[in-house]
Amino acid sequence: MPHSFVKIWIHAIWATKEREALVKPSVESLIHEYMRSQFIELGCPVRIINGMPDHVHCLFLLSREKSIADVIKQVKGSSSHYVNEQNLIAEKFAWQTGYAAYSVSESQLGKVFQYIKNQKAHHAKKSFNDEYNEFLKLYGFEEG
Repeated sequence: MPHSFVKIWIHAIWATKEREALVKPSVESLIHEYMRSQFIELGCPVRIINGMPDHVHCLFLLSREKSIADVIKQVKGSSSHYVNEQNLIAEKFAWQTGYAAYSVSESQLGKVFQYIKNQKAHHAKKSFNDEYNEFLKLYGFEEG
């Protein structure tokens, strides 16, 4: 083949350091928009970013020239720097080291989009820890 064709949608999730509820509604959209700009700069179009005060969900198209680890490292690092540089919150802001990233088939994009869009309502019924453990079980990972 003379060209490379890659289309891999990623649903990524990561939490604030120590799972502190630092992403308040007053700064959430600023942080998400900054993250969106970083994904785009990396060649990764974003379908949606949403979350809770202690974690974030992102649905993006992975660039064929980047690894998932490199993209997430850049977005997490630059967004932490942005939050601290702009003094968006009183405390020092940081994301936890780890993350979860899952591929999403084209046929499931709408379902995952709605799931991420409705995070606030979803977490009114289910804690992040319960959700996290369900994802680990669903994808065949052991907690740890």
